[in-house]
Amino acid sequence: MAKTVLVVDDDPTQRRLIQAVLERDGFAVAHAQNGDEAIQHLSSGAGVDVVLLDLVMPGISGQDTLVEMRARSFNQPVIVLTATGGIDTVVQAMQAGACDFFVKPASPERITVSIRNALSMGSLKSEVDRLKKHASGRTTFDDLIGTSPAMLMVKRLGERAARSSIPILITGESGVGKEVIARAVHGSSERAGKPFVAVNCGAISENLVESILFGHEKGSFTGATDKHLGKFQEANGGTLFLDEVGELPLDMQVKLLRALQESEIDPIGSKRSIKVDVRIVSATNRDLSQAVAEGRFREDLFYRLNVFPVEAPPLRERKEDVPALVDCFVRRFNVEEGKSVVGASAETLACLSAFDWPGNVRQLENAVYRAIVLSDAPYLQPHDFPAISGVAAPPPDYVPQAAPAPSAAIAGGSDSPAVDSPVRILDGRGHLRTLEEIERDLIQLAIEIYAGHMSEVARRLGIGRSTLYRKVREQGLEGLVKGGEADADAAAA
Repeated sequence: MAKTVLVVDDDPTQRRLIQAVLERDGFAVAHAQNGDEAIQHLSSGAGVDVVLLDLVMPGISGQDTLVEMRARSFNQPVIVLTATGGIDTVVQAMQAGACDFFVKPASPERITVSIRNALSMGSLKSEVDRLKKHASGRTTFDDLIGTSPAMLMVKRLGERAARSSIPILITGESGVGKEVIARAVHGSSERAGKPFVAVNCGAISENLVESILFGHEKGSFTGATDKHLGKFQEANGGTLFLDEVGELPLDMQVKLLRALQESEIDPIGSKRSIKVDVRIVSATNRDLSQAVAEGRFREDLFYRLNVFPVEAPPLRERKEDVPALVDCFVRRFNVEEGKSVVGASAETLACLSAFDWPGNVRQLENAVYRAIVLSDAPYLQPHDFPAISGVAAPPPDYVPQAAPAPSAAIAGGSDSPAVDSPVRILDGRGHLRTLEEIERDLIQLAIEIYAGHMSEVARRLGIGRSTLYRKVREQGLEGLVKGGEADADAAAA
């Protein structure tokens, strides 16, 4: 997904120059000619990743615009532009929240480096905030990625259930993010900030389940050299998440049912029961009603856990969330791996969105992780996902196959037949064709030569990808872009 830069400058020439630089490097550009327009653009909800802000403008100044942005909680990184470079002005802007500045006119390399640094800082801040929320048990449904109808339904149900202590059963395929939903339930409830303890019931051996869940006293069995509290006591006052609860053996299901009904547990070797205050959220990728019918799961425990069911949708049913998920994973793995990948190209997003993802969000996360580690380019390309796209990475010495040498007719020579040229300059009567017709043929030829790889086409033609896709639409060449990439990329740009 192309990152969007909002350029706020009263000089239209300056805006166009910056736009040309940014589009050449794959950024999408939005414009505002004064501070009021910038605030309106941000308030409209339009996606903006970085703001380039001129300090000297008529009406509200850049300095006041920056103060107003922060007052309205617009936290996008801001890079200020100044024509004077006065140290006092720059210091005031940095104190108001700007992350960088440069003096106009700046070189294209300086602008690009500044924006990428700002994006990296924003990713680092987002990752720190995410980890803080995760560690303190304050993840909410606002932190869940996705605006598809299926995910909006999950959020609405989860927020409603979080207001009480009602038991919740989260169902869904492996890898859909059931634990993330459980954490959001906990962080949105009055128990936020209290312990959140997750237990994978399918990963515990049968002879240790009781000890791990309910605890044991010292000396209660061979090897019990110390007292162990158990997960119920660890989660006291907070939330206990029982993942893959359908894997519990039948004898443990009886003891779990009693713990839920009586709100007390009996540690192994203890002479008295212990009261616990725990909110239960369970999850499974199995059909528990079928397991009840087959006698593999207790019916009374099923009804106790399934008071408020929430179904987590598979990724193939919410493919419109794929770009946002990819963007989130890119930011996270950039921080973890010390990389500076800006994002995924439009062609890549179209490819990823078309895939069915049998492993759901977990599979997408791992695919992005591999791509981030191995990629050296600013944008992830389809060949960075060979298992999904079927496109192998080109060798280091790869050079696209050139077209046959153009005939003299391209240069306007009248002694060669115009019809033999890949791009004809002259029509059948020997007159020059219009520039629009020649441009259309040239773009079509470039798409065919480079097999529809639009990033390479844009680079070879010396134009930005957004400009290329606009011309593709205007010239009616969308059908040449494989897999419908033109529409997906234009929307992303």
